[in-house]
Amino acid sequence: MPPTPDAVSAALKTATSYVLNAVEVLRFGGLQTDEDPSPFEIVARRPMFRLRRYYPPSAANAELDGAGEGADAQPRPPIVLVPPMMISADVWDVSPSTSAVAALHEAGMDPWVIDFGAPDIEAGGLERTLTDHVIAVSDAVDLVTTATGRAVHLGGYSQGGMFCYQAAAYRRSRDLESLVTFGSPVDWRGHAPLGIPEEVVVTIARIVADYVFADRPLPGWLASTAFRLLDPIKTARSQVDFLRQLHDRDALLGHERQRRFIGGEGFVAWSGPAIVDMMRQVIIQNRMMVGGFVVGEHVVSLADITCPVLAVLGEVDEIGVPAGVRKIASVAPGAEVYEFSVRAGHFGLVVGSTAASQTWPTVAAWMGWREGTGPRPDGIAEVEPGAVVDSSPTKAIMLAADGAVQVAGLGIGAVRGVGKLAVGTLKATRAVGHQALHAAPRLIRLGQIQPRTRISFARIMTERARNQPDDACFLFSDRVHTFSAVDTRITNVVKGLIAVGVRQGDHIGVLMETRPSALVAMAALSRLGAVAVLLPPSQSLPELLRLSSVTDVVTDPEHASKVSEAGARALVLGGGSERDLPADLDAGVVDLEQIDPETVELPRWYRPDPGRAGDLAFVFFSRSTGIWQTKLVTNHRWALSAFGTASAARLSSESTVYCLSPLHHPSGLLTAVGGAVAGGSRIALSRGFDPATFDEEVRRYGVTVVTYTWAMMRELVRQPAPPRRSHQTITLFMGSGMPRGLWRRVLDRYPGTRVLEFYAGTEADVVLANLSNSKPGARGRPLPGTSEVRLVDVDPDSGAITAGPDGFAIPSEVDAPGVLLTRPRLGVDASVRQLRGVFRPGDTWVSTSDLFERDRDGDFWILGAASAVVHTAHGPVYPVQVADALGDLPEVDLAVLYEVPGADGPVAVLAATLWGSDPISAADIGGALASVPPAARPDLVHVVSDIPVTNWYRPDAGGFASRGLPKAGTRTWVLDADTGGYVRLTKAVREGLVPPTS
Repeated sequence: MPPTPDAVSAALKTATSYVLNAVEVLRFGGLQTDEDPSPFEIVARRPMFRLRRYYPPSAANAELDGAGEGADAQPRPPIVLVPPMMISADVWDVSPSTSAVAALHEAGMDPWVIDFGAPDIEAGGLERTLTDHVIAVSDAVDLVTTATGRAVHLGGYSQGGMFCYQAAAYRRSRDLESLVTFGSPVDWRGHAPLGIPEEVVVTIARIVADYVFADRPLPGWLASTAFRLLDPIKTARSQVDFLRQLHDRDALLGHERQRRFIGGEGFVAWSGPAIVDMMRQVIIQNRMMVGGFVVGEHVVSLADITCPVLAVLGEVDEIGVPAGVRKIASVAPGAEVYEFSVRAGHFGLVVGSTAASQTWPTVAAWMGWREGTGPRPDGIAEVEPGAVVDSSPTKAIMLAADGAVQVAGLGIGAVRGVGKLAVGTLKATRAVGHQALHAAPRLIRLGQIQPRTRISFARIMTERARNQPDDACFLFSDRVHTFSAVDTRITNVVKGLIAVGVRQGDHIGVLMETRPSALVAMAALSRLGAVAVLLPPSQSLPELLRLSSVTDVVTDPEHASKVSEAGARALVLGGGSERDLPADLDAGVVDLEQIDPETVELPRWYRPDPGRAGDLAFVFFSRSTGIWQTKLVTNHRWALSAFGTASAARLSSESTVYCLSPLHHPSGLLTAVGGAVAGGSRIALSRGFDPATFDEEVRRYGVTVVTYTWAMMRELVRQPAPPRRSHQTITLFMGSGMPRGLWRRVLDRYPGTRVLEFYAGTEADVVLANLSNSKPGARGRPLPGTSEVRLVDVDPDSGAITAGPDGFAIPSEVDAPGVLLTRPRLGVDASVRQLRGVFRPGDTWVSTSDLFERDRDGDFWILGAASAVVHTAHGPVYPVQVADALGDLPEVDLAVLYEVPGADGPVAVLAATLWGSDPISAADIGGALASVPPAARPDLVHVVSDIPVTNWYRPDAGGFASRGLPKAGTRTWVLDADTGGYVRLTKAVREGLVPPTS
């Protein structure tokens, strides 16, 4: 049957409309809608942005570039809206029917929008960084606050919401009534788009940061294409639907501006530096989660956010994954966090019919509620920090009824499946060789060091400044010091030292509080080739200066007068705004800060970083039995500890090492600072260990590794854990000397962490490390690349090395005491006493003078220093062994062994403090010390009110020893020789232990 005239006419009309509309699309890029955008005025212009005010009350408020005088008396609550970097500010006003600014204005709000412009046509736009955007948001808040005279609500879409979080943390929530974010993930690394595994996300981010956008931007057309490719099926379906309806102009006009926006008109270029910064801070280092986010010269944490937060999330959003969006509750424990869930994808949260009907009415109601002018809006729910949710909305997509959406879900699932398959091999490789992969270059470098190899603290700092100049080196007082800036400062201090007569090889004292200038001083002396003599803050300063033959001391203003009074020349460095030096300095004080480095002419003998492996680099002091002794550390020994620490702790540029160890203690410079520098990690410095502020500083700096010495963490675990603790960033505690009982308490307070206990000789080429969490108290095994070690038998009475019939030393058996020997890798070192012919003629070994046992697995357990062993009539008693055994009791805090004279020779006394109010009994003590061989148990055990610690938190028993035998009573027990247990000490028994007097 032939078509009717009406059908033919309709077909021709449809074809004609199709052709006409197609020509219009080809000519203009889309259909002309004749829709007018919402009215706005640009009220401020800055290099980074233009500030739009929509529906302005009058033209009189057109510019705020002057003094900002006058305040808008309009009662409408202001909200500042922030777009993502690669999407134009028009996202807030795509079309009249879905316009965010129109909807908010109609609801009684005062909408403002930040317009970053198009970076590729803005002056310097392609050089913009992440910091530039965050500070721009903060500046805009100040402008709006000035104009309106009130705190503002701050809202951001996608990455714009991330800017809002970062700016709020940067401002410590000042002048912010609330935050509203739309599809803005906080954990983009752990909850990536399409459920891509974390390993793949980080790998891609590294490639993007290091090779793709290191020197080029992301064009707007590519940003648009990438956005659409995130959901290729939906994009293709939209294009097909558009072509099928191209004849029906009226059906298309309602969505035309939205289609053109997504199709490319709404996308702008993304500057390369900003991309690189985002890849590194947000994804690779995960700074929004762990803290330590760098904004210019400041370091911030999202834990600094205290204003209320409303996180709007899409149930089927595969870009701002709901689980990653909800993480704001975990990292901002001081904020009330709410969520509003919308059945929409990423773009549909802010543009489209769903946004018009759900998002904007709820946001307006939220603002009214926070302003106190309306009730709490329906549909919002408070988010707890530990909220758990499916990591990806794909499940929701698969359950959707619409067949096409099901297909899209299957497509996304396939993409995810490919991603998981691709990362399978990577996971297996990491599981087998992760540690070796990261440690190999450092260990190879250690193995290549020879006596004349140029290696030093300053040389490694130079390498860091060359390879990662813009990375943070020090974090101190919420300020960031980059490797490049620190390197420049070191060079300037070198010029100052040369100007006052310091030469290569000179021994120069360093007496400073823990601060960046202290490390700069040490690095400057290393760069100069001088020896840094690290002086502890002590009343014995004159004695230490004589002992080390030091006449010049680099010091901070706080110690300048003490140095001068002790007879040395004080070279004052640092102090910042707290400097307090008189204008007329005496001859014993030189202010290095007053020397202009530009005027210093470097002498011909100067060569930067001349230090070789065999050269002396540092001198430390230790005090044993009341006598000060010097400990000499070569560049090789510093490198051994530094690279060994970095390898064992897996330190990298993602790590932040919290340096709590005093810098005058070997573990401070060799382990904490050395390991961080060798690993390219950030060093967070504290003015002093303060348990009350520990958790706050850890969150702010994003600390992943905490250093300690001896019982330092004891005061920390006494503090109650925060009731609503944020996301835990610490993964590792590392140091030396932690008592075994304290070790367990640290792990209880910080579950999921581990303790890395080191033993590193300052004068011996040995580094032991306990890489396992299964053996608290063990010192572990020698690190690869370090020197060979042996345990040899010693005489139980004299402590001397026992020789066999052939005259050579006798290796210790498993679980038997022995002194630890190490073979120098670089040959004979005159700075320490050598042992020759130990195992064969002519061999060379060095004694650590520390006693150990080695278990069947090959792990070493320290018993104590040979000088601290108490040689009783029934055998030697080892201080660490008995203190750790008694410390295994949950009621015991610290324990320390000391020697007092007795009637039949030395008496071994173990003093202990209690943890809490529960007492201990003789049975408790006997049970705890049952693991110690009977001959090695202490003669007496008593409870004391306090055990003092040294400046580096080592338990000090000197005061107890001077008091003699403890008194008899209910808190003192004596060893029963017959049973091996303990009974209460009576006066009669005590009298039998008292030595005869003349």
